[in-house]
Amino acid sequence: MIPSLSDGAVIGFEDLTVRYGKKTVLENISFRVPAGSVYALLGRNGVGKSSAVRCLLGQQKPTNGRITLFGQDVWKHRARLMEKVGVIPEEPDAPSDMNAKQIVQFCSSLYPSWDPNSVNERLARFKVPMNVAFGSLSKGQKGQVALALALGSSPDLLVLDDPTLGLDVVARKNFFEELVGELADRGMTVIITSHDLTGIERIADRIGIVKDNKLVVDEEIETLKAKFRRIRYPNKGIESAYGNALDTLDTVQVKVSGWGVEAVVSNYDELSFNKFRNIGGIMDAEVSAMSLEDIFTAIVGEKGE
Repeated sequence: MIPSLSDGAVIGFEDLTVRYGKKTVLENISFRVPAGSVYALLGRNGVGKSSAVRCLLGQQKPTNGRITLFGQDVWKHRARLMEKVGVIPEEPDAPSDMNAKQIVQFCSSLYPSWDPNSVNERLARFKVPMNVAFGSLSKGQKGQVALALALGSSPDLLVLDDPTLGLDVVARKNFFEELVGELADRGMTVIITSHDLTGIERIADRIGIVKDNKLVVDEEIETLKAKFRRIRYPNKGIESAYGNALDTLDTVQVKVSGWGVEAVVSNYDELSFNKFRNIGGIMDAEVSAMSLEDIFTAIVGEKGE
């Protein structure tokens, strides 16, 4: 029996491995999501985030390992557990010829805890036309319908699989503002995958990053941001020495150019940096904080690689 990581957690990924034939998509992924927290699972396209979401929702059986929801194996108890879960898929999914009013009425019959007032108020607030076929709505309107339906059942857990993909700047902003308000009011547990790292930085408590099929980061977001810094200093003819100087720090990325050296370090602290800038030949070293997007890019590789 696999030792449980999920005691006291809403979600427990326990040595999850997913393979398609000979191709390994995820390997020995383990992390937990405590109640009331927001966990962002990040990674470049094709690293297995959608596979992880399907396993989480009991739609796919993992090759090895398991996922627990509320302390129970989701593959074995999916029907009962899904009553507590709201889902927003990457592509909002509803019959294209049904309008929002019909979709809401249909969903209301499926959940005993359905909150019709909150659903209708949300759709009215974002001016989603209730009598227009779902297939004729804009991408942003479809996203708002998906959010309203996911929250309508008053879920304990909200699962969002890249919910703002393809939305314009205004629609993305509206979506995250609505989500932030709901989190403040309800205290739900959330797990989200997204490429919108600016939005993620506003709402996430903890970050997981998948690279080369493995979970390489599982950290509280503020701890992660405190560890990462960008350091710059002029070359001054010491190109041959920069590597030895940076050995005192844990470098994730180093770039050397004619004007100087730029490095991203993942174990920053004031004491280590002061020792570093006192090394002979290091002059005018500057340090700056990094956004989540900068950190993510440094860890998984530059775009286009």
